[in-house]
Amino acid sequence: MAVTAVAPALAHEHPSGITDLVTPAVVRVEATAKVDITLFDRADELVHVERSYEVPIGSGTGTVVNPDGAVVTLTRVVETGKDVAVYAANRIFAEHHKVKIPDDFERHKLGDDKLDHHLQECYPPKSSTATCIADVSTEIRIFPNIAPADAEGFRAEIARAGDGPDSPAVLVPVGRADGGAGMPTAPLAAKVPDKEGSPVAVAGFTGRPAADRPETVEIAHLQAGGAGDGGRRFKDPEGKADEPVKLGALVDKGLLGGPVIEDKKGEVVGLLVGGGKEARMIGVREITTALAEAKAPARRGPIDAAFEQALTRFHTGYYGDAVPAFQRVLDLYPGHVVAAAHLKTSQAKRGTAEDEGTRRAAADEDAGGGGVPLWPFLAGGGVLVAAVAAGALLLWRRGAAQDPDPAEAGTVETGVPVPEPPVAIPRRPPVDEGANPTVVVGRSFPALPKIAPGDPPTGPGGPSAAPGGPSTGPGRPVLVARDPGRPEGTAPNGGDTAPGAGAGAAGTNPGAAVQKYCTACGMRLGHAHRFCGFCGHPAEA
Repeated sequence: MAVTAVAPALAHEHPSGITDLVTPAVVRVEATAKVDITLFDRADELVHVERSYEVPIGSGTGTVVNPDGAVVTLTRVVETGKDVAVYAANRIFAEHHKVKIPDDFERHKLGDDKLDHHLQECYPPKSSTATCIADVSTEIRIFPNIAPADAEGFRAEIARAGDGPDSPAVLVPVGRADGGAGMPTAPLAAKVPDKEGSPVAVAGFTGRPAADRPETVEIAHLQAGGAGDGGRRFKDPEGKADEPVKLGALVDKGLLGGPVIEDKKGEVVGLLVGGGKEARMIGVREITTALAEAKAPARRGPIDAAFEQALTRFHTGYYGDAVPAFQRVLDLYPGHVVAAAHLKTSQAKRGTAEDEGTRRAAADEDAGGGGVPLWPFLAGGGVLVAAVAAGALLLWRRGAAQDPDPAEAGTVETGVPVPEPPVAIPRRPPVDEGANPTVVVGRSFPALPKIAPGDPPTGPGGPSAAPGGPSTGPGRPVLVARDPGRPEGTAPNGGDTAPGAGAGAAGTNPGAAVQKYCTACGMRLGHAHRFCGFCGHPAEA
């Protein structure tokens, strides 16, 4: 940022860097009228002569007020009350007919009546006998305050023009893309200071921004009272400088429409108007009204937020902290001139005696007697972590060496207990519907004797059978048992054992009944029954 030197008479103290919030948003505005004109020469034979001219109609300073690139300036910077079609008519007539006509916006007369008649018919407005047809368009270009400088600038169009030449005009960019962050903006104040001698600064460009042509900043003071119809005037409270003359000269050099910045918060309170030996300021109220009518309200963007944080660190002397903050601003908007300049200064002063952060760190170290070194705590923490890790490893290896509990099998890898397999319940064989139902009855009687092959059968029909004895066949088992309640040595039904009875004896007392049992189910057989009463098995089988 370049600040114009202040005369000794104005050397009273002003805050340093108060314009930093505004100067990144200050731009150069140039308006040019392009005229395409055709001359019809009917002197000897009809000839069409076509020319195109670019006519400068205004230049000055503007201020970006929102990240989209909306610019506020004065109406006379982008519009003119002069008729550029008259200028084009003078140029084309002089060039074609080889006569002397000034290149200006005035209507002239020629000594030759015939040529003069053709010249007057060339001037607007167009008529059926006109000898010229002109088409006029206006091109507005904005040159932002960036480095390296933008030689082409970007096109803009008028969104709202004022009723008078010193009324605010609002411009919006045409087809310009500055990335997602947009452009730096200037903050607008809520009102104009009304105190007599309120300090302000004016900023602007005397030409297109370049490395050798930075913005110009000049200090001034406002008179008391409202702006009025003609605008707020300037006056040095000490009476040592003629501020209207000084600022009027800056208006003529290119600061027309430049922002007027109040001295406390660094906000825009108006626009600079005037020229010659006179300079005034139109207030911020007129600016906000014009922006509202143009539907381009003032607002701040992400570049401004990052830049304000960096400026806070820079102007408070924390240069080490300001370096990354300004680098962040340049990441968002690489051409930011003020951020780049302050970054260079911050890098040079970082870590020096001028760095407030370095001085505070040194003061804290001195106050703490050098402080407690940090390395013992770090070493102790490392030993503790190593001990915990070694203990965990030992426990893991000890547990891995033991046989796992069968009830916990499968839990080492997955951590989920595996249930024991279910006990198989034997299935009962299907019931054979064709088989004879048989009731199995357990007996605790002594083993039954078996008749050996070749022994004489006993029973009815046998040669040695006693009457009523059991009937058996060769090799068939005979179930012969005593009654459970009969004493040993007694015959069935209370009779005595037959003489000569012993091991292997088969005879019994005549007339004694022998109890028979079913050979299929083991139940008692009734006397003289041919079939078992329980299972139906033949008694003689």
